[in-house]
Amino acid sequence: MTDSEHMRGVFITFEGVDGVGKTTQVERLRDWLESSGHEVVVTREPGGTPLGKAIRGLLLHGVPVDSADSSDSADIAPRAEALLFAADRAQHVAEVIHPALERGAVVISDRYIDSSLAYQAGGRELTAEEIRSLSMWATNGLLPDRTFLLDMDPALSHRRLGRAEDRMEAAGDDFQHRTRRAFLDLADAEPDRFRVIDASGTVDAVELAIRTDIERALAEPRNP
Repeated sequence: MTDSEHMRGVFITFEGVDGVGKTTQVERLRDWLESSGHEVVVTREPGGTPLGKAIRGLLLHGVPVDSADSSDSADIAPRAEALLFAADRAQHVAEVIHPALERGAVVISDRYIDSSLAYQAGGRELTAEEIRSLSMWATNGLLPDRTFLLDMDPALSHRRLGRAEDRMEAAGDDFQHRTRRAFLDLADAEPDRFRVIDASGTVDAVELAIRTDIERALAEPRNP
């Protein structure tokens, strides 16, 4: 094993439809890893960089238009939406994720490439190959070491939101169910990387399942 292999950090992502508890589990995992002596970098997509925050505003709330109604926003075409997500991801990897992995940190991201595949290819009806190729080019082929898919019926998860829906969340029940199915299909296709966690259980039970798996993942050899 080379020094670069030995020193490379661990890249963990959390996926799932909105309201499944990703943010809570990200925070709990960070606290536990830091208490175990690891440097942890927590980030998210879209919006993990200054450029990403600007893009996030467009993706989640739409593009403002000049009109008397300040709530009006312009539609974003599916291909333009895909390119915006890819631009956010390219900057995210270059500015945050790759440097942290190079110095041996554990990086935890709330959403990554699989969200684009599920929401855009599954929900927006672009092809998965188009989205994957674009994202792999944007990230120079960087995939997570471990992806936790927090799975729950979208009808239940949306009750947990406790706030107004954003543009992606408000796309309708059919969209949300297609997206959930797309996430599960992704997990089936890459069982070595994905762990599907039943997010309808208690917060503590979900945390325990994640922590148990991460202890194993930290001991696995990783590519440089």
